Amino acid sequence: MNLSELTAIDVHTHAEVSSQGHASLDEDLDAASSAYFKVEGKRKPTLEEMAAYYRERRMAAVVFTVDAESATGTAPVPNEEVAEAAAAHPDVLIPFASIDPFRGKAGVGQARRLVAEYGVKGFKFHPSIQGFFPNDRSLAYPLYEVIEETGCVALFHTGQTGIGAGVPGGGGIRLKYSNPMYVDDVAADFPHLKIILAHPSFPWQDEALAVATHKPGVHIDLSGWSPKYFPPQLVHYANSLLKDKVLFGSDFPVLTPDRWLADFAKLAIKDEVRPKILKENAARLLGLK
Repeated sequence: MNLSELTAIDVHTHAEVSSQGHASLDEDLDAASSAYFKVEGKRKPTLEEMAAYYRERRMAAVVFTVDAESATGTAPVPNEEVAEAAAAHPDVLIPFASIDPFRGKAGVGQARRLVAEYGVKGFKFHPSIQGFFPNDRSLAYPLYEVIEETGCVALFHTGQTGIGAGVPGGGGIRLKYSNPMYVDDVAADFPHLKIILAHPSFPWQDEALAVATHKPGVHIDLSGWSPKYFPPQLVHYANSLLKDKVLFGSDFPVLTPDRWLADFAKLAIKDEVRPKILKENAARLLGLK
């Protein structure tokens, strides 16, 4: 990956369909999230199409599935397939994996294998969909041990989610699990773990800023929201105390980098901070050269 040729690194994109056409969300949740995000165009690009999309824009993208099979009954896009696509397109795709914490010892073994054999750089957790508290010691901590030991990144969804929005009962998805204060416990118990709090963490934005300010290993990605809707305190911290810890993320395909970047260009971000958010902070965190 040639960093000098990249305009940006998008640290938050989703592989939503496998090469066999299998979707990672059931039809009801998929339709509801498309309505929530007002998705236009093709919702489920293949991994090959994602690589071409980002290459055309001279961007790199962290890509992952979400494994919440124990809660949803729907199998994820295989982590191996995501990693293999990244290996086939190393100029633009950076592989993360996702493992349902309820997989127990088998999941821990899978995490080690994905790092050793497939070169994954991080792991995505979605506590609300997966149905767990991030600070659950018996359930999740064995996975974090592997992630910290291997130098990978743990990326946590935080705040409200568009998945289940508008579905009766929210599709059974509980928002409480995605309060970033639970990740504060993780950061305290794993001081060398590299962590990303995904999204502006509504309704817990101040909590996310506090955790990222207090814990050296905690970063924030700006995915899932158009920058024109960012809370003012998030913009303030991105320009100051957290200028080296805030990362560009889109949430593609539900929010495109084109739309995100167009709105980001109008945001009151200092000129010297923009390249940090768009590329430099992510390159350092991911160990890219």
